[in-house]
Amino acid sequence: MKIPNHVAIILDGNGRWAKRKGMPRNYGHVQGAKQVELICEKAYKMGIQYLTVYAFSTENWSRPKEEVDALMKLLRSYMKTCLKTAEKNRMCVRVIGDKTGLDADIRERIGELEEATKDNDGLHFQIAINYGSRDELRRAMQKIGKEIENGVRKPEEITEEMISDYLDTCGLPEPDLLIRTCGELRLSNFLLWQLAYTEIYITDVPWPDFNEMELGKAIEAYNTRDRRFGGVKEA
Repeated sequence: MKIPNHVAIILDGNGRWAKRKGMPRNYGHVQGAKQVELICEKAYKMGIQYLTVYAFSTENWSRPKEEVDALMKLLRSYMKTCLKTAEKNRMCVRVIGDKTGLDADIRERIGELEEATKDNDGLHFQIAINYGSRDELRRAMQKIGKEIENGVRKPEEITEEMISDYLDTCGLPEPDLLIRTCGELRLSNFLLWQLAYTEIYITDVPWPDFNEMELGKAIEAYNTRDRRFGGVKEA
C-alpha cells in the first residue's frame, strides 16, 4: 500500500459530537485535542512524514466569545502537551497562520515549541492557528509587493515557485491527501494554493471519533485513486 507523504486534516465536528452526547461544545474541543495527539503517533507509525491540521481559522474569531476564550485556554494548555509529545515522539512542530493576531503569551509558547523541536527527525507536524488561506496569500503578496517597491524584485520575476516560498508552508511538500471529518463538502479556506493537486477524502465521522482505523480507511481510499498531473499518471 502506498502511504501519502503529507496528509492534511480539517478537524471538524467537535461541537456536534459533544452536543449529541449532551455535553457543551468545549468538551468536544478538549476531546478533539486529545485525538490529535493519538493521530500524530499513529500517522508516523504508518509512514506518513508530514501532518498538517486545521486547528483555528481566521473565521473562528466570529464564534461566541466564551467559546473563543475556551479555545484559547485550550490552546495554551495544548502547547505544553504538544511539547511533551514532541519530545517523546521526536516530532518537529511548526505553527502556520498569522501569529500576530494571537496573545503575546501564546506567541511565546509557540516560539518555544518550534525552537525546542526544530531539529527533531520524526513526524513533521504543522498546526494551523489563526490561519486562513486567503489571508496567507494576502500576506505573501504584501511581502512580494514591498520587495518590488524597494527594487529588490521585478514583477516579471514572479513565478509559482516564488509565491510558494512566501507562504506559511514554505519548504513543505504539498499535501498528497486532504481528510475532512464530519461530512462537510468544502475546503473552508484551508491551504487553497497548496491543495491544487491533492486527493480529497470526506468522512462522516466527527473528529473526536477519528481513530487509527479511520485513518487507515482514508489511506485505503487514497490508494484507489488514479493520480494524474496534467494528464500524466503519477509514477
